[in-house]
Order: sequence, then C-alpha cells, then structure tokens
Amino acid sequence: MDIVRRYKENPILTKEDVPYKVATVHNAGVIKHSGEYIMVFRSHLLNGRSILGLARSSDGFSFSADPKPFMTPANEGIFGVYEEYGIEDPRITFIEGEFLITYSAYSRHGVRIGLAKTVDFKSVERVSLITEADYRNVVIFPERINGLYARLDRPHSQISPWSIWISWSPDLRYWGDSKIIMKPVQYHWDEMKIGPGPPPIKTDKGWLNIYHGVFQTMDGSVYRLGVALHDLADPSVIISVADEWILQPEENYELTGYVHNVVFCCGAVPESDGSVKIYWGGADKVMCGGVAKINDLVDLCLERPRIPM
Repeated sequence: MDIVRRYKENPILTKEDVPYKVATVHNAGVIKHSGEYIMVFRSHLLNGRSILGLARSSDGFSFSADPKPFMTPANEGIFGVYEEYGIEDPRITFIEGEFLITYSAYSRHGVRIGLAKTVDFKSVERVSLITEADYRNVVIFPERINGLYARLDRPHSQISPWSIWISWSPDLRYWGDSKIIMKPVQYHWDEMKIGPGPPPIKTDKGWLNIYHGVFQTMDGSVYRLGVALHDLADPSVIISVADEWILQPEENYELTGYVHNVVFCCGAVPESDGSVKIYWGGADKVMCGGVAKINDLVDLCLERPRIPM
C-alpha cells in the first residue's frame, strides 16, 4: 500500500470551483481551526500573475471557495513594489493566537517572502517582507524554540544549490543566525533542488518536515515529496532524512497541467487519530489531497535514511 493514500475523488479543488475567473488552483496552505479546514490557495489570473484565494471545508476534502480572493498583490507602499508580479505559494502557521501566512512576492527585483497575519481569515494584515531576493518556500515552526521563532527556508542559489536552511527571530520581523542544514544528494530523486513544504509537525521523535525534491530528466523536471526528521530541541539538527520519496506524480491530474509532472505540498493537517492530511498542487493546475499515518512517515526516516548533506 502507498504510504500516502490519495483521496479517491481527487482533485479536491479546481478552477471550475472558484466563483471568479482564474486559470489554475494549486499550491495551497491548509490549516484546521475550530473544526473547519481553511485552505489558502494560489491561482493564476488570465494575465499569468498569481493571487491567493480561500476555501473552507468541514471534512478536509470537500472545499467551497469564497466568492472573492483572499489576498491580491498590494498596489502601494513597499509591498506594492515587491508584489508587482504576483503573490504565490502560501503556508499557514497557527502560533500564539494568530495565523501567520508566508508567501512568495514576485517583482522585477526578484522573489522575496512576505509575512501576513490574520485571526479570523476575514481580514488580513501584511506584517513585513522577511527576506531579500531570491528566496522561496519559507515555513514557520508552530511554536517558539528556546524563546525564538524558527523557520525553514530555501534561498534560490546555485552556489550551494537549492538547499534547506534554518533561521531564527525574536520578533518575526528580523531574522538571522541562518544555517544550511540539508542539501540535495547527487543522482538521487531530489538531486536538483529541495525545499520545505508545510510547517513542520511535532512528534515524540522529532519535527517531521515534509519537503519537495526535484529531479531533472531528459523530459524535464519531476517534483516529488519526501520527509525528514529534525531534533525537537534544536531543529537545525537533522536526525534523519528518508531515502525514498513518499509521493510522486502518477495520476493524470499530476502528470499533465500548467507544469507537467508535479506534486507540490504547502499544507498538511495532523489529526488526533495519528494520521495527517496532506495537500498538494497537481501539475500546478489543481489541488489534491491524501492521508498518511504520521508514524509511518517517521519510521521511513528512521528505518531507511540517507545523509542530510
């Protein structure tokens, strides 16, 4: 049996489910709050630039989109400068009574990470641009560690190619003490680049990090999902990285779309029964979901590991 079991009625959200005109629905952050699943999804407009929409569900799979977008690019101030070309790939972390949303902000100056917050998903406040260019895939841990906020990120760099770093902050605005902690492995399924997916999940054996890895083939890139386990007290220490992927493009909605051969995860919801709902964009066109057992993912890291770097 596959370690991640796809929802039988995938995809769970498409452009046809959105009540305003978009070309895609993909790469969504998802969180559960007061019994309701909240999905903040990315969509391409018909000019090719991205906005963020919002959908809700009572069961985690049957989502209904709100009538209007949740966030669109700012048109003034510093956010207007750096969101000029669109906003993409949100992740959601609930911490200290607030939902923090990190997202990629695109402009003529490159891609930076924006941080926004909300308490009710009715209104949203932009907080800060928390990286310089070029950064993608920033996820914030769901609790402070030794009094500091922690994040995983992925600078867009060919010097130490597309690796995962950790950074720390006392206030969510200023980040530092950055350290590289995980790199692609040559001639491996993630040898081209890696990046963190949803916010890490706390388990009794460590922080579970669902990440994406990319492999370059003669027919283009293939995006898959893998898992790593980080030390609870110091997540800059990686206990283990699973040698095998947990999900790869196999279904038609993952093989063919806006970008072929992609499963890309920005959201995962741990449940009280020990399972985790995992959400991924299929071929940069539709949203998909599935379920895994958290212990199975942890065991895969521990029993069939590869080196972190």
